[in-house]
Amino acid sequence: MASTDTLLVELGTEELPPKALKSLGLAFRDGIVAGLRERQLDFGEVQWFASPRRLAVLIDKVQLQAADQEVETLGPPLAQARDEDGNWTPAATGFASRQGVEPEQLAIVETPKGARLGLRSTVPGARAGACLNDIINGSIQQLPIPRRMRWGASRVEFVRPVHWVVAMLGGECEHGEVLGLPTGRVTRGHRFHSSGDITLQRPEDYVAALAEAKVVANFEQRREMIRDQVEVEASALQARAVIDDDLLDEVTGLVEWPVALTGSFEERFLEVPAEALVSSMKEHQKYFHVVDADGKLRPNFITISNIESKDPIQVIAGNERVIRPRLSDAAFFFETDKKTSLEQRVPRLDNVVFQQQLGTLRDKTGRLENLAGELARLIASPPQLASRAALLSKTDLLTEMVLEFADMQGIAGYYYALNDGESPEVAAAIVQQYWPRFAGDRLPETSTACALALADRLDTLVGIFGIGQPPTGSKDPFALRRASLAVLRIIVEKQLDLDLRECLALAEAQYPAGVIAPGSTGQVLEYMIERFRAWYEEEDIPVEVFKAVSARKPSRPLDIQRRVHAVHAFSRLPEAGALAAANKRVANILGKLDAAHEFSEVSTDLLVEPQEIALTDALARLQGTVSDHFARDEYSEALACLAALRDPIDAFFDGVMVNAEDPGLRRNRLNLLKVLHDQFTQVADISQLVVTG
Repeated sequence: MASTDTLLVELGTEELPPKALKSLGLAFRDGIVAGLRERQLDFGEVQWFASPRRLAVLIDKVQLQAADQEVETLGPPLAQARDEDGNWTPAATGFASRQGVEPEQLAIVETPKGARLGLRSTVPGARAGACLNDIINGSIQQLPIPRRMRWGASRVEFVRPVHWVVAMLGGECEHGEVLGLPTGRVTRGHRFHSSGDITLQRPEDYVAALAEAKVVANFEQRREMIRDQVEVEASALQARAVIDDDLLDEVTGLVEWPVALTGSFEERFLEVPAEALVSSMKEHQKYFHVVDADGKLRPNFITISNIESKDPIQVIAGNERVIRPRLSDAAFFFETDKKTSLEQRVPRLDNVVFQQQLGTLRDKTGRLENLAGELARLIASPPQLASRAALLSKTDLLTEMVLEFADMQGIAGYYYALNDGESPEVAAAIVQQYWPRFAGDRLPETSTACALALADRLDTLVGIFGIGQPPTGSKDPFALRRASLAVLRIIVEKQLDLDLRECLALAEAQYPAGVIAPGSTGQVLEYMIERFRAWYEEEDIPVEVFKAVSARKPSRPLDIQRRVHAVHAFSRLPEAGALAAANKRVANILGKLDAAHEFSEVSTDLLVEPQEIALTDALARLQGTVSDHFARDEYSEALACLAALRDPIDAFFDGVMVNAEDPGLRRNRLNLLKVLHDQFTQVADISQLVVTG
């Protein structure tokens, strides 16, 4: 009898949600694999499949029965097992009873804590066939399905109605019920290109049998087929297809037998902003658009059909008929919107509530006018341009284009601003105010756009925190985490020397008195600086480095960036560990002093030990150079210089008693430690780098 066999599990459903298909397929695979591992059943190669009508997993060399397990159950200490007369105690008989044996059947087990009664037994290993039903149902229960549905009279719930279940371990296919259906060996092919049931004799037949029935079950294979076909179609046009990964995944989730077809539309539509046309093709029709060598949109699209039509011309014509009204709508909205300038739309912002306690969008743009102008001054950018961009920044939300195509927010404003004769920099700021939209996205390109992008996010952060609604747990309805990271990225990557504390105070000043709760900006500052923690974790910078810098309560993001990287470089020096430990020792000594203790200059007349003289001389030699580095924010260079103090510091603590009996000597040595401490803490609290344990 074979010790391993191939496992196939397939759930046959009605069309699954295309955007969720990949995650469902991967999760189903992971659940099956986890179930096998939990039961200590070994296995070989794992393949996962996901198409509109199925989720499946194929695993070879699945161990049919896991190895038996030797189990040792410990009971009471041997000294407590018998009484003075040699009879079994209640502790011993109770333990034996719970194990289903007589006390005489128990063994003596030696442990690090002494001899104990125990029971050694052999637990048979799990049998794959017997536990397969539990493994499948366990995986189904763990699938990321936000809302399950029921169908017919059944109480079974799943993301879509299930019509068949395949569960084969070798030739065996009867493994109980799954989702209310008996498991079997019968699957189905393409909804249109195949008819009737497909009976599988062995799990290994699965891929070939479905391919014959016009189903490419492997998600990744089908995805690459679509990519290749789209690129071939674009090449025939002497153009380049723009293949968005998310759209590619979604289209892969819509078809089982992909066939790429190219359609076209009238060139007159190219007068409409390309982004609106792309949005219509991508979001509504799931088409791939094509561009020429200069990146300019071509009047063509590529669609993926789920059938191999005998008359593809008719299929293309049908798609062209569908897309034409959508493009006509975009053209109509564009022409209609241009008849009303963005400035004329400003008063209508009074009709749109930003947040009940923080007022309307008109109130917000009023705050942004002032705040963007102030921030522009701080970064040496023309404040009048930033204020003008802020005034117009939200007006495109009232246009027909944005009401129909939500992702045109900002983009529509850019085109309408140019149409109104606004400055190109103002127009660019209107679209770039939303950059970056997500992690890794591009940043605003102009200083005016940076000022507006910062103002918009800082206004929201101060306002929402100010009314007592900061993010909690997984709830962040105003996307304040993303806003904070965007502010930090803009400041750091655009090299803007801004103080967040000052910027937040400016933002708070734009609100009427009494709206923002006292102390809110301090909470916002702390919250924003804390976002750096995850930032540096992604850069593989230890959290101790960030803690060392944040302990100094800095508020200039660009300065924090420089400090963190300087301390990180310092932490990798051979001297770092000893210097961090020394700084910890110094901090502890100084921390025990009375708060009223007054420090003064180090008196050379009171230096009696050679080690304290050497440390004082070393500090004096470095002071000028280190001060120059600090003055130029050259933190790495300053710390590198201070690393030379390792030997004199070690010698000082080895040979000098800080708490000398003579008050004058003690005070002078404390003054010396204070000078040393101040040198290092100009960058960070180096003592935080000490890793305990």
